[in-house]
Amino acid sequence: MTLSLPQKTTPEKAIASIRWLAAPTSWTWVEQANARPMEVLIDHAHCERKAAGSAVQMMFRYLCEPGLGEALSPLAREELEHFEQVLGLIKSRGRYLEPLPSPGYAANLARHIRKGEPQRMLDSFLVAGLIEARSHERMALLAEHSPDSELRSLYGDLLASEARHFGLYWVLVEERFSRAVLIERLQTLALAEVAALQGVLDCPENVRMHSCGVCPV
Repeated sequence: MTLSLPQKTTPEKAIASIRWLAAPTSWTWVEQANARPMEVLIDHAHCERKAAGSAVQMMFRYLCEPGLGEALSPLAREELEHFEQVLGLIKSRGRYLEPLPSPGYAANLARHIRKGEPQRMLDSFLVAGLIEARSHERMALLAEHSPDSELRSLYGDLLASEARHFGLYWVLVEERFSRAVLIERLQTLALAEVAALQGVLDCPENVRMHSCGVCPV
């Protein structure tokens, strides 16, 4: 696998296209997501909430890390704003934030985070970045291919900020680790991310923003 990585940059300019992912999402996932848009929308709200929580958790874990609080606090606030935006659309359609069975994607990736420091910090940032990258990729697919114009608009509106989030995690690792170290680890974690999305969805109603559905590596 060869990953094409962005040059040293700022969060605002960090990504013109998703380069971290080792394999693209399959068309099967797009069809499954479009067949059950409310399940994906509700799951998306959960994802935004969890992303905010993850950013806050890292702020507390690395409380004295210079520059980290200033970077992650705005990200967490924006994730919560997205949560509220998605929740508002869910409520307008007569539903609410229902519990949904998890696809296990994030938990699977979390198992690859090493325990000792600074490896734990590196892996935590890279895993968070990979999740943001996959979210951005799949929201872009829905923004283009959803038959629902309101959902196309929602996902399209969120794309720029999702790209900034991905770019921010890239900057955080680039500022703290050598490029050789982070590229080697990213290659490993990118393959783990694809492995977490491989397989066939047995129950179509279990489609999620991060349910299985990737092209072969």
